[in-house]
Amino acid sequence: MLLLVVTTVLTVSDTIGIISGPGQWLKHHHAPEIIVASIFFLSGLALNMQQVRKGISDVKSTAVALIICFLAAPLLAVFFSIFPMQAGLIVGLFLVAVAPPTLSSGVVMTGVAGGNMAHALLTTTLANCMAVVTIPFTLGLLLKFTGNRVGVELDIAPVIAQVATLILLPLLAGLFTGARLWKFAQKIKPYSSIFSQLGVVIVVWMGVAEGRETIVSNLDVLFPVILMVFSFHLILVAVAVIMTYLAGLGPGRKESVIFIGGQKTLALTIILQVSLFPQYGLALIVCIMHHLIHLIMDSFLVQFFKSNR
Repeated sequence: MLLLVVTTVLTVSDTIGIISGPGQWLKHHHAPEIIVASIFFLSGLALNMQQVRKGISDVKSTAVALIICFLAAPLLAVFFSIFPMQAGLIVGLFLVAVAPPTLSSGVVMTGVAGGNMAHALLTTTLANCMAVVTIPFTLGLLLKFTGNRVGVELDIAPVIAQVATLILLPLLAGLFTGARLWKFAQKIKPYSSIFSQLGVVIVVWMGVAEGRETIVSNLDVLFPVILMVFSFHLILVAVAVIMTYLAGLGPGRKESVIFIGGQKTLALTIILQVSLFPQYGLALIVCIMHHLIHLIMDSFLVQFFKSNR
């Protein structure tokens, strides 16, 4: 979180192009796509397939988590879009809403909170694979609710190809490599999380560098953005808590549903913004601030679950 904040502040405050210039150059030479694909490859390499298989038995929890991630979150974003706000903020919120869960923090928080990490790992992997199909269609539907505020129409086929190239293929390649070269994967695994987090920071740097002028001219919206993403995540967590209660998921099962259902990966939202909506620089602020805010909020939630074991 500290690296994300420092990188964003330094890039936005760069008036002579020393920091933002190289970021823009790299962005235009496919560096974000290469880094995001590498992140998902490393994530696949680090996945423990034995743990993933252990999570298959809890079908109900998996279904509830996927419903929260791919249905409740987009519907909540539609509700927020009713309120008057700039187009860039709407785009950013829609990108957050359609994104799959993170491949690291949600699983870790589930384990620390006393939940089923195997189930969290399974649901996260499944959701990221499903995102290849869900993102293009859901994002296209959401844009129709904006009226004339967002003048963008998605060509679904290229988006499917892009998401598959960035998520599914690298993830499967990582899984295959990890299965075939198990000893190599075990050596890389301790460092994969560090590489992935640094990759996210670099992708954010390139995205902020590209949208710097728009961000600088709209810094006054920072507080409303924080309020919006805080409210969005708070309501989504509340929906997840209610759904786990109605589904009869008690301690040990509900934690993975709440964390995986509500958390969203940052790297993919950034790459979708810079490739599909480069004219809406404000969307970057929404994606970054949501990531920071939901990590902080969920950290408090972890402590709450731990104290109520």
